[in-house]
Amino acid sequence: MNKRLVIFDLDGTLLNTIEDLGHAANYALERHGFATHAIASYPYFVGNGVRRLITRVLPEDHRTDETIDDVLRDFKEHYDEHCTDYTKPYAGMPELLQDLTDRNVMMAVASNKYQKATSKIISHCFPDVNFMAVMGQRDGVNVKPDPSVIFSILAQAHMEKAQTLYVGDSGVDMEAGRRACIDTVGVTWGFRSVKELVENHANIIVSNPEEILTIVDNGLTFDR
Repeated sequence: MNKRLVIFDLDGTLLNTIEDLGHAANYALERHGFATHAIASYPYFVGNGVRRLITRVLPEDHRTDETIDDVLRDFKEHYDEHCTDYTKPYAGMPELLQDLTDRNVMMAVASNKYQKATSKIISHCFPDVNFMAVMGQRDGVNVKPDPSVIFSILAQAHMEKAQTLYVGDSGVDMEAGRRACIDTVGVTWGFRSVKELVENHANIIVSNPEEILTIVDNGLTFDR
């Protein structure tokens, strides 16, 4: 069945955000006297929301709620100001979004990044794209792999699961899609490995955005 709604993860799927995330986390760590991390290590820290990010980058013996709250506050202060300094779309992604628009396919964003930053980044990087929903982490709503954000988008779009595709770069994304009972596409250009996508039961794995368009048109079974 062809797809009428495509839900995208943000970090590592639509956009390469890792440098801005790493700089913000290192800024916060340094302010509190903790060692910083190489930017190249941050793909392994992200994926479950910024609180989990800060927990992971802190030394294990300093992961108290009070310390996490303090460091997270400084992280958000920096990230809110600088979240679009280096962040940019992956190659081929703007073209894919335009092709989906031309086909009247609805598009949405489901991110574990907190809502304020999610909205700002999407507006900055894709000002002309008409996403029917842009949903980040919100108070009272569990983050992925809990499928609540996906269910919210489906309800808003009045779309059947069989007509929906979820696209992400991590095991968290694949598990969220599986729990929501919708088809999942794992992308290889993001922050996590193909092995992780396979282990978390991605329905199909693609290496360039053009393949997503083929899936939308023809379903999961196609000649690659």
